[in-house]
Amino acid sequence: MIYLRSFLFEFSFYTWMALLVLAASIGGIFYQPSPVACGRAWDWGTRLLLRMLCGISIEIRGHHNLPRGACIVASKHQSTLESVTFFRLLENPVFTMKAEIARLPLMGYSIRRSGSISIERKAGAAALRKLIKAAQEAFEKDAQVLIFPEGTRTQPRTRGKFNPGVAAIYSRCDVPVIPVALNTGSFWARRTLRKNPGRVIIEFLPPIAPGMDRKPFQQLLQNTIEEATEKLELESPGPQAGGE
Repeated sequence: MIYLRSFLFEFSFYTWMALLVLAASIGGIFYQPSPVACGRAWDWGTRLLLRMLCGISIEIRGHHNLPRGACIVASKHQSTLESVTFFRLLENPVFTMKAEIARLPLMGYSIRRSGSISIERKAGAAALRKLIKAAQEAFEKDAQVLIFPEGTRTQPRTRGKFNPGVAAIYSRCDVPVIPVALNTGSFWARRTLRKNPGRVIIEFLPPIAPGMDRKPFQQLLQNTIEEATEKLELESPGPQAGGE
């Protein structure tokens, strides 16, 4: 039964996404913020589908740690869910993402119109310079720049390698960093249809103030996120694989 519910969720999720991408592509021609508005509608619909079809609830903690105005939001990345739900959790979100996603038909257009920052991961130092410049421009508009330091989704209870992008932005921009821990992969994991019922927790942790040296900052950020994520995974681990 869990796989039937999961299939129904996947079908509904991607249908809802396709309709919103179309709406954002058309609306973006006339109104700049429409892709972000559609992203928030995407999150609303996704949460409703998760609750109704999969028995998954979402708890947000530490939202008071988010400052008003410019900051970097550095999040653990385990699931598609955090790529959706930050549209509503952040006041003025600017997403960073792989350049391949920004080239997708229709969706790529909506992504570019929303002000998101695409990253050419094979471009090395040139990509970092472009990332820093784009982030600085976003901060001038009081944006919250969202970055997944691992660069890709990781399995629950595993530690990924943090890429240098977040440290590069931090070292050049005088803004705080808000670490985010979560346990989304225990319920909506990558490369599987199954959606496990239970309680997703997304936690905004206390900010890291600007001014640290680059290497100590990178180590502090990684330890902070990973240790908090491990605690959330113990608190709400999700059902064991193979169970109903």
